[in-house]
Amino acid sequence: MEQTDIIVRTATYADIAYASIITSEMEASAVARGTGIAKRSPDYVALKMEEGKAVIALTTAGEWVGFCYIEAWGDEQYVANSGLIVSPAFRKTGVAKKIKEAIFKLSRQKYPDAKIFGLTTGLAVMKINSDLGYEPVTYSELTDDEQFWAGCRSCVNFDILMSKDRKNCMCTAMLYDPADHYEPEETVGWIQVFVQFTLPVKRVLMCTQCW
Repeated sequence: MEQTDIIVRTATYADIAYASIITSEMEASAVARGTGIAKRSPDYVALKMEEGKAVIALTTAGEWVGFCYIEAWGDEQYVANSGLIVSPAFRKTGVAKKIKEAIFKLSRQKYPDAKIFGLTTGLAVMKINSDLGYEPVTYSELTDDEQFWAGCRSCVNFDILMSKDRKNCMCTAMLYDPADHYEPEETVGWIQVFVQFTLPVKRVLMCTQCW
């Protein structure tokens, strides 16, 4: 399908009918990858749509394509772009990058002074984040908001996170600081190093822990 047939926009109350299929695909995708993910309910996703804190991608015919939403933590000093998911039928079309760009722009509009961060095990997401100016950081640079970390309880790797005192886990932490951020070209070298040395190790650890 041509990209012109896909519309990426801020979600609204009118989109809540898609909430169930979105959360179902989030869970199915995590199971298929053998990775952990904090579970989201359809009601929670619907709330984000009503608040205008989400981006949705649809075909011109109304078929769901992808989704991502915003969460604010630590008195809105930190913002996370969470729950990025693309329908299997539309993966590898470039729509994930368009959704990430849209949710990043929406986050900057709603929370211009907040640091935007993410935790991910996906190389594709890391690449997109680096293109937006995120940089890899330690967990200590993320929010210390207990509600955020409580959301990790439903992740299969939660025990690993807690055993390491929340200092690291299977996910890679990335941060965009509006006051001091990398330009995209500055993160290219880090991504290359990560792929060469870190990712194979993480894959081994992931398989060992999940089997």
